[in-house]
Amino acid sequence: MSVTATCVKRAFKFRFYPTDAQAAELSRTFGCVRKVYNLALAARTEAWALRQERVNYNATSAMLTVWKKTEELAYLNEVSSVPLQQTLRHLQTAFTNFFGKRAKYPRFKSRKTSRKSAEYTTSGFRFRDGRITLAKMSDPLDIVWSRPLPEGAKPSTVTVSQDAAGRWFVSLLCDDPTIKPLPVTDQAVGVDVGLDHLLTFSTGEKITNPRYERRDRARLAKAQRSLARKAKGHGTNRAKARREVARIHARIADRRRDGLHKLTTRLVRENQTIVIEDLNVRNMVKNRSLARAISDAAWSDFRSMLEYKAAWYGREVIAVDRFFPSSRLCSHCGTLHGAMGLHVRTWTCECGTTHDRDANAARNLLAAGRAVTACGAGVRPQRSSPGGQSAMKQEVSRREP
Repeated sequence: MSVTATCVKRAFKFRFYPTDAQAAELSRTFGCVRKVYNLALAARTEAWALRQERVNYNATSAMLTVWKKTEELAYLNEVSSVPLQQTLRHLQTAFTNFFGKRAKYPRFKSRKTSRKSAEYTTSGFRFRDGRITLAKMSDPLDIVWSRPLPEGAKPSTVTVSQDAAGRWFVSLLCDDPTIKPLPVTDQAVGVDVGLDHLLTFSTGEKITNPRYERRDRARLAKAQRSLARKAKGHGTNRAKARREVARIHARIADRRRDGLHKLTTRLVRENQTIVIEDLNVRNMVKNRSLARAISDAAWSDFRSMLEYKAAWYGREVIAVDRFFPSSRLCSHCGTLHGAMGLHVRTWTCECGTTHDRDANAARNLLAAGRAVTACGAGVRPQRSSPGGQSAMKQEVSRREP
């Protein structure tokens, strides 16, 4: 696998504590960013619906200049122009992905549910002596530097955000020269994901599913009941109850993300080739009895982390076709077993070999991945899909939530 020698762009995310003035300024910026995005989206949609005209970034940027001169939108001049220009670039990217059939049509941003964020390029912030000062602000941000930036690194963009729990974060995009391809090894592993065990390796090792959401389910339910009792509106008590629910969700998500980072880093460091199954998680969560458990397992996040870390360190991730009968194929003699219910966790082949369902699936995934690597058929960068589609339906390793 060829790896380019270019420096990797990496985002470093830190928590910070703004002053009251900074919080007010950033809240105004978030609102203006959302307003400009929605205005530009409406203009582009209307132009296409009425005149079959495609409006690009340059046209929306000119529109922004006009909007700022109107009495109704004069408040857009009170915040930095950099985040406003950046949100127009993000909208352009959204349309590019839509026309490329990689995403759905862009949606309007909601004041209540959309992510609160603003992106500053180099002209919109000052980075000096390890301190960041944003445009329109006199004081630097009070950042908790939980880890150092790479030596000599200078941020190319700074993204400020606030989550639903009220926590403030700043993300610095830098070149990271410390990320280099790892020494090549002959180790390869097949990985089968599940719900009873989060991961099962072809070596037979199993990683227990931490079930982070289940641990805090009682606490979350109590907070949600408290929120439901509060009158809807702009009351202080309802806002407090909403933040409490958000804090519990944030705690669950943080722990889940930390666990997945540790697992994926370990897999990438230890193995040259990692073979997984190309699951259609979006359709799988439509099963009401499994949706909560699958979402808590975060299989999509696991794959995403695995792929970008493999790209960083010169490893290869192969995704086997989702219709490949990995659970029903004997990894010893190759015999294809008949229909097998999900309650069957072990089974014995005609050759006399007794299989653990998940471990057998992981071994078959590894064999399929190696076959494709050897012959080179159907291999794509980072995502390789050996095998053709069969009539076999996608499987879930376990049904318990």
